[in-house]
Amino acid sequence: VARMMMMGLHMMGDVPFRTIYIHGLVRDEKGQKMSKSRGNVIDPLELIDSFGADALRFTICALTGPGRDVKLGASRVQDYRGFVTKLWNAARFCEMNGMQPDAGFDPGSVKLPLSRWLLAETNNAIREATEALEAYRFDEYAAAGYRFVWNTFCDWFLEFAKPLFAEGADPAAAAEIRSVGAYVLGQILRLLHPAIPFVTEELWDRFGYGEPCSLIGTAWPSAVAVPGAEQAREELDWVVRLITLVRSVRAEMNVPPSKPSPVLLQGVSAEGLGRVDRWLDAIKRLARASEVFALTGDIPRESAQAVLDDVTIVLPLAGLIDVAVERARLAKERDKLAVDAKKTAQKLANADFVSRAPDEVVAENRERLAAAESEIARLQAALARLG
Repeated sequence: VARMMMMGLHMMGDVPFRTIYIHGLVRDEKGQKMSKSRGNVIDPLELIDSFGADALRFTICALTGPGRDVKLGASRVQDYRGFVTKLWNAARFCEMNGMQPDAGFDPGSVKLPLSRWLLAETNNAIREATEALEAYRFDEYAAAGYRFVWNTFCDWFLEFAKPLFAEGADPAAAAEIRSVGAYVLGQILRLLHPAIPFVTEELWDRFGYGEPCSLIGTAWPSAVAVPGAEQAREELDWVVRLITLVRSVRAEMNVPPSKPSPVLLQGVSAEGLGRVDRWLDAIKRLARASEVFALTGDIPRESAQAVLDDVTIVLPLAGLIDVAVERARLAKERDKLAVDAKKTAQKLANADFVSRAPDEVVAENRERLAAAESEIARLQAALARLG
C-alpha cells in the first residue's frame, strides 16, 4: 500500500486511493496459516473451476468480518454454491410461472397482503445491505442478501404464491403476484450483483430487465412506499412464525411428514383466528396440518406445546408417535451430549491445556462446547413440550 501511495504521488501528483480496507489473514478451514511445507495452500483457481467464481466471491464476503481471520476451505465454498444455485432455481421457477419484468408496475398500487409484505421485506433487505456496505461490513451484507433470498423470497413468498399459479385462481391476484415477483427478483439481482456478478448478470439479461451486460451500470436499489405495509408484515410474520413453530415441534418429535397432525390454538384472539382463516390452505400445506382450530377445553393428553405470543400451540401426538419412546430418546440424546460437554468444559477449564494447545485447537473445543450446549437446550425444550 505504501509503495502504491508513493508511486501515485511521484508519477501522478495525487494519491491513487483514499480508502483502504485491511482484512484478516485467509487461513485454511482449520484455522491454520497456509504454508507450502504444510501442504494446505488453497489455489483459488481450483476453487473457481470446481464451484464457480460467484460462489467463491460470495464465500469470501460472508466470511470476512472485522477483527477475525477468514477460514477458507472447499466445503465452505460448496455450501455457498448452494445459495447461488438456489437463486438460479428460484429465477427459473419465476420464469416458468410467467413472472416477467413489467415496465408499468407501480409498487404503491398493490392490494394483496402477500405483495405488501414482500415489498416491505425488500425495503428492509435493501436498507440492511446498504448500511452494511457503507460500513464495509461485507459479512453483514452477504448475510442480509442470503436471509432475504433464501428465507423470505424462496421459502415463504414463492411457497405462499404457488396456489395463485394454479388453474382456477383469481386472475387479478395472480397477475399482481407475477408483477411483484418479477419486480423483487430484479431488486435481488441488483442487490447481489457486487458479490455474485456473473449469475446475476446472466439472469438480468435473460429476463430482459435491461440491455445485455447493463446490470453493472444500473442504479443501486432503493426503498419504495408501500401502503398498508405494517399491517401486512404483522399478519404474514405471525403466519410464518406459526408455521415455523409447528414444523419445529414436528421435527423435534420425529413426526413423519406423511402424517398430518391437528393444530390446536389455545388462547387465540379473534384477530388470530381471522389470520388462520385467511391463510388456512397455506398453513395446512406448509405445516402438514390436518386441521387448525381454537382449543376451548383442556389440552389433550400426549400433546406437544409451543408458545406464539399469547397463543399456546398444541399438537396432539397420540396415534402419530409413541410419546414414551420419544421422551426416552430425547432424554438419552440430552444426557449423552451433557457428558461430552462436561468433558470439553473441563478441558477448557484447564489453564495448562489452554496455554499449551494451538489456538485453532482451543477455538475448535470452544465451538464444540457451544454447539453441544445449544443442542442440549434444544433437546431440553423438546422434552418440556411433551410435559
